[in-house]
Amino acid sequence: MRKLPQIDSIQELASFWDTHDLTDFEDELEEVSAPVFERDTVIPLHLQSREAEAVRQIAKEKGIAEGEVIREWVLEKIGEN
Repeated sequence: MRKLPQIDSIQELASFWDTHDLTDFEDELEEVSAPVFERDTVIPLHLQSREAEAVRQIAKEKGIAEGEVIREWVLEKIGEN
């Protein structure tokens, strides 16, 4: 009897399901009412050119993406960082 793997790696799970059929494991499946994976919420942000350039420069200095700079600021402001 086959058993579902206890794997946390998305790559390993993808590899497993590439070679197995879900119907082989029907007796192990259970219905889940809540979302298993929650997506991030995207909020559009409009900046003036000089503001965007300042963010780009800070991001470049830190070696991270512009969005991460802004996310850091938001987390600091709401007290989660």
